[in-house]
Amino acid sequence: MDQDIFNACFVRATDLGPEGGRTWAIKDTIDIAGYPTQSGSRAFAEAPAAGEHAAVVHSILTAGGRIVGKTTLHELAFGMTGINDWAGTAPNPAFPDLVPGGSSSGSAAAVAAGLVDFGLGTDTGGSVRMPAAHCGLFGLKPTHGRISRKGVAPAESSLDCVGPLAATMDGLITAMTMMDPTFRPEHPSSGVLRLGLPEVEANPVILAAIGRVLAASGAETTVVSLPSLEDAFAAGLTVINAENWRAFGAFADSGLLGPDVEARLKRAASTTPDALAEAEAIRARFTDEVDTALAGVDALALPTLPGFPMTVAEARAGKTDLRASLLIRPFNLSGHPALVLPLPPAGGKPVSLQLVGRKGGEAALCALGQRLATPLGL
Repeated sequence: MDQDIFNACFVRATDLGPEGGRTWAIKDTIDIAGYPTQSGSRAFAEAPAAGEHAAVVHSILTAGGRIVGKTTLHELAFGMTGINDWAGTAPNPAFPDLVPGGSSSGSAAAVAAGLVDFGLGTDTGGSVRMPAAHCGLFGLKPTHGRISRKGVAPAESSLDCVGPLAATMDGLITAMTMMDPTFRPEHPSSGVLRLGLPEVEANPVILAAIGRVLAASGAETTVVSLPSLEDAFAAGLTVINAENWRAFGAFADSGLLGPDVEARLKRAASTTPDALAEAEAIRARFTDEVDTALAGVDALALPTLPGFPMTVAEARAGKTDLRASLLIRPFNLSGHPALVLPLPPAGGKPVSLQLVGRKGGEAALCALGQRLATPLGL
């Protein structure tokens, strides 16, 4: 094991589970008994050790998993680059010049570096799917509420989901069976594959790459309408701002936060009750639109990212791009499961396909992912 890469991905090593068990990296917003949960922030530097495992950690250990460490992340899970000057910034092993993606950056990097079989992250506005896309991995945001968030920070969230990262589709399915005792894998169908294609704005190179993969799959595609997608993106930001202000607002002027997170948290303080009420109305409307779009197809297919990830140098220079989550954040608002698959790179940069399924339909969505990934050797 490369100790330098391990140290960059992990905030601390653990030794839990049987020798020979499938290995896991756990994001440091998720409780492991006997270890503090610091959420990548100096604000929690003196946090006491957790008294019990998070529910999902208990499930993994019960399934024979071996947990090797807690991973770094974008501070307070409130950012998308993974840059963290207090807890440490994980590399992007697949694309070293690019940021690893946030906020579950350490868990993704550990999988991409081959340090562990699986990574465990959380996804409030794309924070599993984005680092998966950046690092050339498979990632899944389950249906909201399917995986217990007991023992996950922040304690209350109407958007956040615990989800796995893996280097292969088969691995991702194995990870889900360990996380969720109710998950029953399905065999890929050999029937006609029907995919709905929302009309979205994205880099033409990315759209062309996805189009080639879908054409080669033989899928029947239908253009579907999600007229509130842009509104849902904005509403998702409103909700996360309101909920993170409630969770972390006390630290806004403490001097304990990194400058990017402190600035974002202070902006979140201005979220009004009227804005939050409007966001909830958009949530209901967009959820109905997604359900309607899914009615005649097996899944929706669209890019994970609208463009290519920024470089580490750009992020270090202060570049931000919340719109990088334009195509992923809306499905946190609606609560639908979303799976991302790495496609062959374009010009040395990552390309990722996102599949969105019916609520509770993770098994069918993963079987669809297997069907698309197999011809690509993934």
